[in-house]
Amino acid sequence: MIESLLVANRGEIARRIIRTAKRLGIRVIAVHSEADADLPFVAEADEAVLIGPPNPALSYRNTEAILAAAKSTGAQAIHPGYGFLSENAEFARTVEASGLIWVGPDADAISAMGDKINARNLMAAAGVPVAPGTTDPAADLDAAVTAAAEIGYPVMVKAAAGGGGMGMGVAVDEAALRTEYDKVRAFAERMFGDGSVLIERYFPRVRHVEVQILGLADGRVVALGERECSVQRRNQKLVEESPSPAVSPELRSRLLAAAVRAGEAVGYRNAGTVECLLDPATGEFFFLEMNTRLQVEHPVTEYVYGIDLVEEQLRVASGLAPTFDPDALTPSGHAIEMRINAEDPKRFLPGPGVVRTWVEPTGEGVRVDSGYTEGNTVTPFYDSLLAKLIVSGATRDEALDRAKAAVAAFQIEGPKNNVPFFAELLTNDEFLSGAYDTGIVSRMR
Repeated sequence: MIESLLVANRGEIARRIIRTAKRLGIRVIAVHSEADADLPFVAEADEAVLIGPPNPALSYRNTEAILAAAKSTGAQAIHPGYGFLSENAEFARTVEASGLIWVGPDADAISAMGDKINARNLMAAAGVPVAPGTTDPAADLDAAVTAAAEIGYPVMVKAAAGGGGMGMGVAVDEAALRTEYDKVRAFAERMFGDGSVLIERYFPRVRHVEVQILGLADGRVVALGERECSVQRRNQKLVEESPSPAVSPELRSRLLAAAVRAGEAVGYRNAGTVECLLDPATGEFFFLEMNTRLQVEHPVTEYVYGIDLVEEQLRVASGLAPTFDPDALTPSGHAIEMRINAEDPKRFLPGPGVVRTWVEPTGEGVRVDSGYTEGNTVTPFYDSLLAKLIVSGATRDEALDRAKAAVAAFQIEGPKNNVPFFAELLTNDEFLSGAYDTGIVSRMR
């Protein structure tokens, strides 16, 4: 097993990784910006290194500073968490070229899945269903118009190098396409340094379902069930649950098999997620993208399968067998995760500030992965995620009951937060029925 680990991230995911690593007897090094010096993850690590100012480009995305911290502390491996450098193939290559262990898929897999068009084509070749769309970037606006006419409106205009729900727009006709194409291309160039755009069929009433995969050290790829991720605002997830209320045993079998084929197509190792769009009316699903990292919502899979995904990541990176029998994976119960964000619960606009009160719920089947505590300052420099509230139960109804009680008990004062939104959602008949789709939040607003 790896003996020393540098966590190249911050907040709740840094604390999450630190918790498992310390349980396994691994010495843990945290890196942090000036803005995060007082956050819990810094104090909980065995050693902490200041790597730069609040601007993430000068700290958490600063490859040189992170590698220098690894060298000065004698770290053996680097875990990137999610976001920041986690899906940066060049960073992964640099880490390994420096003689360090990269806790994640290899750089070639990251590269292959990082380009949306290349990923679509690879998946189609592997027999994974893909939505109708372009097989090459739309070179210019005229090419986009021609492609959209062939695919049929409405269409999704997507940044080929995008991710996390960013760099996307919907066009219902040619006039809208002309506006969205220019907007998405400009955004992609600014955010990702790559203005390539693809055009795909857009499904107005659709569910977002993903499959957790794990590429093992022996070369096998296994699927650890699916997660429902359809409660979203601005194409970004707010709630995830496993198993999905929309997935039948037969559909689950097809989904998981397709996800394994996707991983095998790129020789995948370590944790990853195959995201799909599901048409609930027909049972058809289409590959959306593969996230080559640990997902924010991984705890719901951990509950249902009874494993620690961070431990499994570390075992794969160490060349060790998993803690479970890959041929006897048996899910049990139901889990729901709610992303507690520092944002207005109505319009979902960011609301940083000083945390004056922080009281986490407790009880059977309740887990809180938090990045903050009382007295901390939520700054505007990073993602608005404060914590993840995860509940589990033997059934979905039991998990929902525990979710209601946990939301009512979660007390946060200071920064704006979306806890009231979850209280509202948990009384929403559409959500409670399980028959919801990605438009549920807009219908609530």
